[in-house]
Amino acid sequence: MGQRGSNNPYIQSMLPLTKVVKILIIANVSIWLLFQVIIEQYFLPNQQITTTFGLVPALIIENFFIWQPFTYMFLHSTDGVMHIVFNMLLLWWLGAELEMRWGPKFFAVYYAVCGVGAGILYTLFVLIYGLVTGKIQPMMIPVVGASGAIFGLMLAYGMVFGERVVYFFFIFPMRAKYFVMILGGIEVVMVLNSGIGGAHVANLAHIGGLISGFLFLMFWTRWQRRQSTRGAGKGKLRLVVDNNDKSTPKYWN
Repeated sequence: MGQRGSNNPYIQSMLPLTKVVKILIIANVSIWLLFQVIIEQYFLPNQQITTTFGLVPALIIENFFIWQPFTYMFLHSTDGVMHIVFNMLLLWWLGAELEMRWGPKFFAVYYAVCGVGAGILYTLFVLIYGLVTGKIQPMMIPVVGASGAIFGLMLAYGMVFGERVVYFFFIFPMRAKYFVMILGGIEVVMVLNSGIGGAHVANLAHIGGLISGFLFLMFWTRWQRRQSTRGAGKGKLRLVVDNNDKSTPKYWN
């Protein structure tokens, strides 16, 4: 996603690495390089780290590996570097500005909710699919990657900075809100086209991130409004943003 830069409200300049975004990038890259690329590839058989800490629905349901909906988003594909590079760039481009707008504490909570929510929803989707069709193979395949959380950031970006101009495929200019809508539609089409478990990318986890982010922001905003009407909302974070404000065999996802 390309973006214009400087003081125009529709334009985003080069962003600094904010506190939480920096920590997340360092954690993701360090875990990928040390534990997956080096230790798992050269010292451990059978992808033990990916199987244990990636998202494997069957292990969550049968063996109670309840940490996996959190830990999977810190692992990435070792088939190449583009998976982690692309995710970390999006984390920086989308996350830094959201963190500056929301503050590090709320941003960290939102990121975690989107990532964990995506993992839980993916597990539920796959479980229901297996019960209905009898096909259990998707439940055995590890899902890794931060994209569930990243898609949650995309949703928030489209809501908070909806009128900002971004470049789809780095070519076509459009409002951020339409960009997010198109991406969501593409994910749905890809799931319908390839089926659950029929593609190398876990598109269901992406959709889970969008749903988790939307539900969290919706309920949080309603809670804030309720608190405000009771006189207890002064000085608290507001998530209802005026977009016209002129101030500034292994799945991966």
